[in-house]
Amino acid sequence: MSTYRVLYRKYRPKVFDDVVGQPQVTITLKNELKSGRVNHAYLFTGTRGTGKTTCAKILSKAVNCLSPKEGDPCCECEICKGIENGEIFDVIEMDAASNRRLDDIRDVIEKVSYTPERGSYRVFIIDEVHMLTNEAFNALLKTLEEPPKHVIFILATTEVHKLPATIMSRCQRFDFHRIKPQDVANRIKYVAECENVTVSDEAALLIAVISDGAMRDALSLFDRCIGLSSEVDANVVRRAAGLAGKESLLDIVSSCVNKNTERALSTLNKLHSESKDMMRLCDEIINHFRSLMMIKTVRNPRDLVVLSDTEYEVAFDQAQMLSLADIVYAMDTLARAFERMGKGADNRTELEIALVKLSAPELETSTEALLARIAALEKTVKLLPSNPAPVYTEEKPKALKEEIKADEVPENEEKPAPLSTPKPQEVKREEVKPTPPQKALKREPVDMEAIMNDAKPLKSWPEVVDSLKQYSRVIASSFEGTTAYASGDYLLIDAKTDIPFKLLQKSDQRENLRNAVQEITGKRYILGPYKRAEKKEEEKDPLDQLIAELKDSDIEIIEN
Repeated sequence: MSTYRVLYRKYRPKVFDDVVGQPQVTITLKNELKSGRVNHAYLFTGTRGTGKTTCAKILSKAVNCLSPKEGDPCCECEICKGIENGEIFDVIEMDAASNRRLDDIRDVIEKVSYTPERGSYRVFIIDEVHMLTNEAFNALLKTLEEPPKHVIFILATTEVHKLPATIMSRCQRFDFHRIKPQDVANRIKYVAECENVTVSDEAALLIAVISDGAMRDALSLFDRCIGLSSEVDANVVRRAAGLAGKESLLDIVSSCVNKNTERALSTLNKLHSESKDMMRLCDEIINHFRSLMMIKTVRNPRDLVVLSDTEYEVAFDQAQMLSLADIVYAMDTLARAFERMGKGADNRTELEIALVKLSAPELETSTEALLARIAALEKTVKLLPSNPAPVYTEEKPKALKEEIKADEVPENEEKPAPLSTPKPQEVKREEVKPTPPQKALKREPVDMEAIMNDAKPLKSWPEVVDSLKQYSRVIASSFEGTTAYASGDYLLIDAKTDIPFKLLQKSDQRENLRNAVQEITGKRYILGPYKRAEKKEEEKDPLDQLIAELKDSDIEIIEN
């Protein structure tokens, strides 16, 4: 029975073109190898699982390959196969985490003097090099600066800031980036096809998100998923990773948003009974609030938030119900709970306390909580009408109800609703006395030209347009590029097209815009279009224009 090879080893790239998500490294290395400009020392730095050791092994094969192909090793010659199988000892790997002392580096320095057995170079790969002691670094320094021509050093580390500047200055540095979620998901699909396993797009993307840009972690998690089922979907991934279901996670966040403490704690208790990791759950909730923060602050957050379309719609609705202060306060509260977990207090209890603070903010007296509550009050106050409508306690003349006619309303302004009157009390007919007819009141004509002359640009208009997103992103995009001018009780909008004005013909859209303006400025305006004054050119007689042009020439003009 053959030994099973885990996926991250089975599908480890053998050439630079197979390395995912690191073109800034692989293209440069291939060009150097093609031109023969091989350095004596390299420094590979980046987070775990991004391809540092993989690229180091590919580079060690490429410099010794008997028939390289465009900077890549052929993977078919005896040296490539020998290095891959560990049969050629010209490539030496050392883990500095367990070999960090001065004596270990002295052993390396001693091996440097030996010439290669079968290849062209002896390659020393030192992983986690930041773990070496100061004495070991000092011993390595001279050899690293001027090694023999047949020696190449490749240093790899996840914490480059711990390396001495003297070491870094003697190496050619390459920074490995976190791999994009979509690139990881595509690689997972490729591996699934090779393994005859079915994986959904949502599951592949979820694996990519959990792995946080590390391909090795993604393949390890996918290995566990295959152990559970040959048809991998999002639920299988969550079971393999020990995550809470997305529905439960959204339910907890919604309970905090709606201030439903009982539901939040009940959902948490259900997840605890299913043996879900409370620290992992707390981290998931923090990441979800991070998505809400991106939606709230970034103009185009879709690329920064890794969620399915359905989950994104739910997250967008949640973000509109919270202020930015609420979201930051929630993240800070959960982060403090996450930090205290595992330090004596029960993890479940710490998360419960955090959820109670989020769903019942009046219990929290910290500065952040008070600022969040003040921000919510300010938003509520701005939406209150500045001039509340008067309450009529007696019937008004019929003429007063019809005092405003359609042709007297300024352009793009809706008709005021007729005043409602209470039902008159029933009285005896003989007691009713005829009332003399009253003259209907008329609205004074509005001098729109004077209003436009006094209009000044509304500096906060971009904030108003951005605030419109809470009502409709489509409407907000229609007002992009417009400007607004305020004059007294009027707000005049200047747009290059008539699309915004067609939208404002609907009463609900006008009300949304008024609310957005009031939320930002604290004032409720009458809306209208801004018309620029058009300068009419004086009409000129073509004959007079011709005579004027001929006067400047030598032609004699005879006038009758």
